Amino acid sequence: MSVNIKMDSISKPTFDPKEHQHLRYNPLRDSWVLVSAHRMKRPWKGQVEKPSEDNIPRHDPNNPLCPGSVRANGEVNPEYDSTFMFENDFPALQPDAPDPGSDHHPLFQSKAARGICKVMCFHPWSDITLPLMQPAEIRKVIDKWADLIVELGAAYTWVQIFENKGAMMGCSNPHPHCQVWASNFLPNEPTLAERCQRDFLQKHGEPMLVQYARMEAQAQVRVVVENEHWLVVVPYWATWPFQTLLLPRRHVLRLPELTAQERDSLASIMKRLLTKYDNLFEVSFSYSMGWHGAPTGSYLKEDMSHWQLHAHYYPPLLRSATIRKFMVGYEMLANEQRDLTPEQAAEQLRKLGEEHYKVKKTEGDGGMEN
Repeated sequence: MSVNIKMDSISKPTFDPKEHQHLRYNPLRDSWVLVSAHRMKRPWKGQVEKPSEDNIPRHDPNNPLCPGSVRANGEVNPEYDSTFMFENDFPALQPDAPDPGSDHHPLFQSKAARGICKVMCFHPWSDITLPLMQPAEIRKVIDKWADLIVELGAAYTWVQIFENKGAMMGCSNPHPHCQVWASNFLPNEPTLAERCQRDFLQKHGEPMLVQYARMEAQAQVRVVVENEHWLVVVPYWATWPFQTLLLPRRHVLRLPELTAQERDSLASIMKRLLTKYDNLFEVSFSYSMGWHGAPTGSYLKEDMSHWQLHAHYYPPLLRSATIRKFMVGYEMLANEQRDLTPEQAAEQLRKLGEEHYKVKKTEGDGGMEN
């Protein structure tokens, strides 16, 4: 006897974001991310990274970022005991570069690019990173960042503060530092963020990231750490495995607008987040981070209320201290893709302790010196 089975009577599997690939929209870039969390089950036979060095000397007279050292241009660093700023000896942008002229053909366009590049040391010791610094020391870094936005933003359209931490992210010097590039043009990523945030405010009547922070704080699904003034989440649209987004709770356009209390809270939450990063695989966690705030220069006279200050953290590590996420092949040629859900990443980070693993290991020896 034959049995007829109707197709619609066959139960369809219930969607599970941890098992079924899907797309998520990134409203800051007007783009999509492919989430394929089931790929974490595949065995790894690819490249294994060399573990980061853990025996960095506190002071190396041959290190050009250390106090008292001689840099490539022959200048001698002062014996600084806090933050230290100097103009990059090998700048990507120069203030007096000549105009290349313009070609009117649409396939061969060029325009002038001028600016200034600076290097900022966080601390005089080479063996200390932001999560191992005291909150008061991190606060000095934040204050200097804000001062730079005021100083360079008066003349330049965009001031990009960024930190590349670890050799895995192209950092050539382990001494704790960041870079600041100010330019007379609005770079690609800020241009996207400018358009997307402006469009969102016009359509929805509220700044995008103000609304987003409020909704994430209510949901508590992707929150990693939070305090009275700040929120850190693995964004719903994250591309990198343990990517995070640092957001103020109130509407703030640029770093200099932060109150003294908000700066103290920022120092605290940065230390907490970066400690969790290091604790994840018990390694000095590599990442690229940077601040995005409203453009400066001529934009200072315009209504920038669609903007919200925020910082991005992009760490490459995926499975362990030696296995990273590679953005190649499909990601470069077709679409951004990630290998675990943002919710899974947030949960892993959230449950980690906030005492740095190095401090914990040295407690029996009287703790760290700093």
